[in-house]
Amino acid sequence: MARRRKGLSDRGTRHDAAYRRAKAEGKVARAVYKLEELDRRFRLLRPGRKVLDLGCWPGSWLAYAAERVGPEGLVVGIDLRPVELALPPHVHTAVADVTEIDPAVLVGRFGTFDLVASDMAPHTSGDRATDQFRSEELAFAALHVARGVLRRGGHFVVKVFQGPRFGELLAEVRTHFNEARALVPPSTRAASREQYVIGRGLRRGPAAEAASCDP
Repeated sequence: MARRRKGLSDRGTRHDAAYRRAKAEGKVARAVYKLEELDRRFRLLRPGRKVLDLGCWPGSWLAYAAERVGPEGLVVGIDLRPVELALPPHVHTAVADVTEIDPAVLVGRFGTFDLVASDMAPHTSGDRATDQFRSEELAFAALHVARGVLRRGGHFVVKVFQGPRFGELLAEVRTHFNEARALVPPSTRAASREQYVIGRGLRRGPAAEAASCDP
C-alpha cells in the first residue's frame, strides 16, 4: 500500500550501507534485504511455496519471493499502486485496498497460501501517535487477511510502527500461531521506528487442509 514519502530531512540518513548495496546490486529497494534476513532466520520461503505480498509496491519483495519459490511456486502481490517492475510469469499483481479484501475470494482463485508478508506503511503525517495508529491498523488488517488465506502451518510477517496496540497485536499473533516474535532486521535504518512481527505455524487454517509447514 502507500509508502512513506521521503523528505529532505531524511535523505541523508537513508544513504547507509544497505541503501548503497541496493543501488550497487540494482535492487528496486533496500527493503529486499529485510525480507532476505527474515527468510534466512525463520525459513519462510522455499521452492514451490505460495506467497501473498501485501503492500507489494515497488516490487522488491515480489522479486525476491519469486526467485525463492521458483517457477513451480506462486507469488501474488496487492497494493494501491500498480507494480511496474518486470516480473516472471508465476507472479501476479493486483491494484486493491488490502483493508477491503475478502480473503475467501483470494482462496477461491489461488488456493491457500504458505506465507503472507506485509510491508505496508501509511503515508506519514509527522505526528508519531497518528502514524503509529495507522500502521497498527494496517497490521491488524494484514493479520485478518493472513488468517483467512493461510493454510494450517503457514507463516506471517508484518511491518509495524510500534504504538499503544503493539502488545495487542503480538498477543493476537501468539493466539493464532505456534510461534510469535518481534524483531528489527539488521538492514533497517538506525533512525527507523519500524519493526516486524513474525508468526510461524498457523494453528488453524481456513480450509480443510491439514498439511503443515516444515519447522
